[in-house]
Amino acid sequence: MKKRVVSLVLVTVVGLVALIGGLVASMGFDGALALVTGGKDPAAIEVTKAAESPTGDVEITHSSDEGAVSIIVTPFKEIIVNIHATTATGRQTTRFLKLNAALVYDENMPGASYIEERKPFVRDAFQDYLRQLSERDIQGSAGLTVLKAELLRRARSVADSDAPREILIADLIVQ
Repeated sequence: MKKRVVSLVLVTVVGLVALIGGLVASMGFDGALALVTGGKDPAAIEVTKAAESPTGDVEITHSSDEGAVSIIVTPFKEIIVNIHATTATGRQTTRFLKLNAALVYDENMPGASYIEERKPFVRDAFQDYLRQLSERDIQGSAGLTVLKAELLRRARSVADSDAPREILIADLIVQ
């Protein structure tokens, strides 16, 4: 009887931990905390402006209790580079990698005003990195995550600012 009670308690605790982990994974930590405490969910903040400029940049502005946040999404021209690959027989070959990406940055961060003028240098840094890749480096979701992190790191380095927030990948094709 005592073993049944311990097993029941253990299953209940594991179930609660799984439920909490699922909430945090799906809503993010701030969203799950807002759900539990009754606060505002950051994802529920209303977007007050979304405008597209002639250059293709999209500006999104919203206000919250902490102040206005202005996010710019600026696309890059299509990047096509050669990457290394290994055939099924073990022979080394090259493949084409085609990438359509956009840089998301916060306009209110220090150094953000230089991002547009440094965009060609950011694109060049992206090309330098992409040419070093092999086909294996970009396989699966882990490869995509590493790719985005490395591109973001290079964008921040070239921009000399923490204003770049994210790299969005529209197309990633290997032929």
